[in-house]
Amino acid sequence: MLETSARLLHLLSLLQMRREWTGPALAVRMEVTERTVRRDIGKLRTLGYPIQASPGVAGGYQLGAGAQLPPLLLDDDEALAVAIGLTAVTASPVAGVGEASVRALTKLEQVLPSRLRPKFAGLRSAVTRMAAASTPVNPEILTALSAAITERRCVAFRYERNDGESSRRVVEPYRLVDTGRRWYLVAWDATRQDWRTFRVDRCRSVPVQRERFLPRPLPAADLAKYVQQSITRSPYLYDAVIRFQAPLADVQQRIPPDIAELEADGEQHTILRAGFDSLDYPLAHLAALDFDFEILEPPIMREQARQLASRLQRAAGLPLGPGDGEPPATP
Repeated sequence: MLETSARLLHLLSLLQMRREWTGPALAVRMEVTERTVRRDIGKLRTLGYPIQASPGVAGGYQLGAGAQLPPLLLDDDEALAVAIGLTAVTASPVAGVGEASVRALTKLEQVLPSRLRPKFAGLRSAVTRMAAASTPVNPEILTALSAAITERRCVAFRYERNDGESSRRVVEPYRLVDTGRRWYLVAWDATRQDWRTFRVDRCRSVPVQRERFLPRPLPAADLAKYVQQSITRSPYLYDAVIRFQAPLADVQQRIPPDIAELEADGEQHTILRAGFDSLDYPLAHLAALDFDFEILEPPIMREQARQLASRLQRAAGLPLGPGDGEPPATP
């Protein structure tokens, strides 16, 4: 009985590893006869596993989707990857996913082999995720958008703009982009006849599928880069370019991708590009990053920095030097 049970678990593991197996291939891997394979397939079906079989020389066995999720057999590396992944998404911006991840992680940790526990504990303690404020996203909305993207169907939903105004949108959805703090949808807006980037957390209804659409040329080859430019630069009054005296990896730890575009400028410098409607807050934030920096664009931002420096000098009781007078206020 023990040998039979072990063989069934081995067979189940093989079926989960590859999409389809031929009978002879399974027999070779399991070191049994094809008759034994057929008999074990029948036992797994009796246990409720939906195993499909296709006839013929090129046919084989395939583990199908059932009414319930069957037990998953993971090797050491797969188990560690799943555990670390669940740890990372416990702070997911998708509503309910964080709690579900904690429950799943608890179940996995209970059955994790003792030989893997020290390695998992080391990986978990070595990785720290900076929590960021985010608005929860309804997972039903994400699922509906994902299905519409796959099936090339238009969707209709109510969307709330930044100013609080709500309107009905009919769009052709093309891609969902996760920035870590928020989800964005890249879509062709049928009403405005233009490409738009929508924050998924501002969808006020579950998207309803409509007619199919023919794909049109995308606005950019890299839609993730397109979203980053849309949310960090194009909607704003000022387009700032900053040069940090710090390596790209160091700056990336402090500035998330949905705030600014970052690129290396040699090994020890980083270029930031971002859009702002006001220059006061970004200057204060830049000064608090503990990186020396140079303002390349726009010139008015350098003037604003001089004005702020004079204000801070007076606040600290330091005398103003030549040229430290108040520049004109920002228009």
